[in-house]
Formats: sequence, C-alpha cells, structure tokens
Amino acid sequence: MGVRVSAREARELERIVREGRGEARLYRRARMVQMAASGASISSIARAFGTNRTRVGEWLRRFEDEGIEGFEDQPRSGRPVEISALERHQVIAAACTTPSEFGLERAVWSHEALAEALEQSGRVRSISSSAVGRILADAEIKPHRVKGWCHSTDPQYQAKMRSIVDLYVSPPAGAAVLSIDEKSGIQALSRSRPMVPAAQGKAPRQEFEYKRNGTRCLFACFNIRTGQVLGRCTLHRAREDFFSFMDLVAGRYRQGQVHVVLDNLNTHKDTSRGPFLTEWNRAHGERFVFHYTPTHGSWLNQVELWFSIVTRRVLRYGDFSTPDELVDTIERFIDVWNGEEAKPFRWTYQGRPLVST
Repeated sequence: MGVRVSAREARELERIVREGRGEARLYRRARMVQMAASGASISSIARAFGTNRTRVGEWLRRFEDEGIEGFEDQPRSGRPVEISALERHQVIAAACTTPSEFGLERAVWSHEALAEALEQSGRVRSISSSAVGRILADAEIKPHRVKGWCHSTDPQYQAKMRSIVDLYVSPPAGAAVLSIDEKSGIQALSRSRPMVPAAQGKAPRQEFEYKRNGTRCLFACFNIRTGQVLGRCTLHRAREDFFSFMDLVAGRYRQGQVHVVLDNLNTHKDTSRGPFLTEWNRAHGERFVFHYTPTHGSWLNQVELWFSIVTRRVLRYGDFSTPDELVDTIERFIDVWNGEEAKPFRWTYQGRPLVST
C-alpha cells in the first residue's frame, strides 16, 4: 500500500520519530507511515512492529484521510468492558506461567501476547494489552523481566558462609585478612572509532565494531582491613600462575597469621594430582589459613566487589590496541586506587530476615 507524504508531513513525521521521548504509540504510527512511504510492504511493517496487517492498514488509511492528526486515538463509543475480579485473577495467574503452557513458541510474556492468549483460551472475555499492563503493575508482576540466579547445593553452605562473614565482621587481632581471586579472559578490545562524549539529551555513544587484540588474566589480593590491592596481570590463570602470585602475597605479608578467602577453583586447592596448597603453605611456615566460599557463593569474596569497580571504571568502555595497553591501564588504576581511594568495604547486612514475615 503506497502512502503519499507531503514535505510538511515528512518533516513532522521526522520530528516525532527523532524526539523519541513522546508517546510510544505516536512513534510507532509515525514510523509505520515512514516505512510505507519508503516502499515497505504492509506485511514487513507488521513484522517489524509485532502486530498484524489489519492494524497497520488501519493506521495508514487514517493518515491518508486525516494526516498526522489521525494518529490520535478516537473516543470509544459505549461503556468500557469491565474486567471482573475473577478475570483479574486469571491475568495474574497466567502471567505466573510460561507461554509454552499456552502452546506458544516464546520464552517470556509480553503484554500483547498475554492478552491474546487469555482471550483465545476463554479465560477473559475481552482485554487490551494496556489493561493487562495495569493489572500486572498493580500486582508488581513483570513477566517480561528475567533475572539470572544460581542455586547452591553445597551442604556446608551455612557453615562456610558464617566462617567468612565472621572474618569480615570480627577479623582476628594481629592477623591479616585477604580476599584473593583472579579475573580471567579480560579482552583487549580496540574500537574502530573513539567514544562520542555525552551531549544534551544524549548519552555517550560507543562504536559497536571492535577488534580483539588478545586477553590477560588479573590476579588480585584485597586487604579487607585497609582496602589496599596487590595485583598482577598474567597470560594465563594456571596453577603455576596462582602460586607465583601467592608467593608475591607472602612476600608482602611476611609475618604473622594470614587468613585468605578463596573460591573453589581447582587451582586454589589440593587435588587428586597432589597436595599443592598444603605444600606451598608448609614452605611458608604454615602461616596461611584458607577459607573457601560455598559453591556458587563466590559473591562472598570481597575482591569481587573490587573487580566490579575496575570493570566499570576502566575495562567495560576501554579502548586497548594491545594487551600491553590493557595491562598498563590496570596497573595505573591499582596505583591510583591504593594511593587515593583504598578503604575497606563496609559490611551492612545485620543478619535480619530479608523478607518481612
């Protein structure tokens, strides 16, 4: 279906689309007309907006008859359909199921898909996607949002967690408490164009295309009393690299007992191939006491918080033409951190229930 657009209408359509901060419905309708004017078929427009040919054709005809004014919704005649309490419950119940239970080939719900499924299954007489959205908003249910999680089956979860938390809350007098881990596979990415700084109404923009220039692994030791970080970048994260870094740690903390929090990576402990950690500790006067996080509980390791900081500050949007540039950037960040920002992380959880009873 061809659509004729005057020069004035083309400018107005472009204004609606460029603003991007107006009502989503006006943006969608303006883009439909633009696509039709450029020769796109009704079917391709419908696919692009996740709707049907009838709806697209309706808005194109409205534009032909009324111009841009036709984008506004017309008053609906008659009394609005009332949604009963039972139907509201059906909406909530359906949102708490998966689309596959309704025979749909999709992973998560959208308001449109949920409204259509409810009508076709006969659970609701008639309902719009906006009504579905209001009901779910009132119930604080967001079936289109998905969060990742990982369940730990470690039978010693509570005991291991308590041991580590006790170290953070009441560190042993006269002993160093260190949080150690490695951040592997850090990529040295170079962008084809430099980042565009922020402007009024616009966030900074980063070129999507990039070139991979190699990777490095960062070993880090976070002192939970002072916030000081000892770090080293390596080519690999093999057992030899780990124990070489531990030698560096032992050289920094030469006297007294040292408590170390580690995760369960096989290079961090004794294995069937040999008592690697026990032998290393014996060679260093058995001064080190190791505390392992529960399986899938590495978030208890405070150095992970510091890794998050260095990722946000310098790695995520960094531009590195060589691995050496990447390493130099990390080392400079560690120097600045230790010289200006180092401080212990404050443990705020007081052991109270996280959900009200």
